[in-house]
Amino acid sequence: MTTSKGIPVYASVFADVIKGFVLEKQALGYAYHKQAAALKRFDDFCVEAGYKQDCLSKELAMQWAEKKLFESDDAHGRRIRLIRMLARYLVRLGNDAYIYPDHLGRSQSQRYQPYLFTEVELARFFKQVDRCQPIDSSPNRHVILPLLFRILYGCGLRISEAINLTVGDVNTTDGTLTIRNTKFNKDRLVPMTPSLNEKCRTYMEVMHPGSLSIQIFFPSTHGGPYSDKRIYDYFRRFLWEAGISHGGRGKGPRLHDLRHVFAVHCLKRWVKSGTDLTVALPYLSTYLGHTGLKNTQHYLRLTAELYPDIVAIMDERFGCLLPGEDL
Repeated sequence: MTTSKGIPVYASVFADVIKGFVLEKQALGYAYHKQAAALKRFDDFCVEAGYKQDCLSKELAMQWAEKKLFESDDAHGRRIRLIRMLARYLVRLGNDAYIYPDHLGRSQSQRYQPYLFTEVELARFFKQVDRCQPIDSSPNRHVILPLLFRILYGCGLRISEAINLTVGDVNTTDGTLTIRNTKFNKDRLVPMTPSLNEKCRTYMEVMHPGSLSIQIFFPSTHGGPYSDKRIYDYFRRFLWEAGISHGGRGKGPRLHDLRHVFAVHCLKRWVKSGTDLTVALPYLSTYLGHTGLKNTQHYLRLTAELYPDIVAIMDERFGCLLPGEDL
C-alpha cells in the first residue's frame, strides 16, 4: 500500500520519521522511490522484531546490518548506507540513534576511482572517434558519434542527458543546450563553447535540415534515442583503438569519466587563472546539475591528484574547500 505521493505506508515505531525522511529527500529533487521501498523493508523488520523504542539502538542497527545469504556486497552496502542516513536524520530531529561507522558496508573495491584521461589520451580517443565509418546498419554514425562524444566531454553531460536531447533542446543561436528531466528532475541550461556550438550548427544542417523540434538530436537507426549501452560499446571500441587499456568490469575507464574529466579540466583552468573558486564552484555545481556543492567539491581533490604542480596553489587559496578523504 502506498500514499497519494507514492510513498509506502510505514507501520513501525519509526513510521513518521521514515516518511518525513523520504519527503525531505523528494523535496530536494531526488525521486527516492527505490529507497522508500527499501525503507519499507526496514520498517517491516522493526515490526517483526517487536521494536518499540523511539531511538535507533546499536543492537537493532547491527541486526539489520547482518549480511543475508546470497546478498551481494553492493546490495548489502546500499542497505547500510540508507539506514546510516536515516540515523543521521533521527539525530537531527533530536532523537538518539546509532550511526554506522563509515567503513561498515564499504570496501575499497566498491570505491570506484574515476579514470582521468590525460590530454594526450583524449586527443588519441577523439582521433579514433573521428575515424568511425558509416555501415549499412548505421549509415549516420560517422556524423553522430564525433559530436555526441564531444558534447559528453565538452559539456560534462550524463549519457542519459545527451542521448535524449531533442532538436528543440539545441539552440545554436544562443549556443545553449536545454537539459530536461535530469537525474534530479530539474531542467537546466548548459552553455557551449563557440567551437562546439559551430559543430552543432554544421551537424544540424546535415542531420536536421527540416526536422521537428521534438525529434531526437542524435537519432538511432529507428529514429529514437540510442541506448546508453550502445554508446558504451562504441566507447569501449574507441578506447581499444586509441590504445587506452580498460581495467575490466568495475575498473574503468567508464563513459561517465568524460564528465569527471570535464569538471577537473575546468577547475584546473580556474586555479591557473586565479579565479576565486568560492564564487565559481556554485556555477560549476549548477552547470553539472548537482543539487549541492558536496559532489562538486570532490572534483577539487581529483584536480589536485591529477595536477600536483597546482596543489600548493589550491592549498593556499582554497584549502577550506577541499573535501576529506572519506567523500
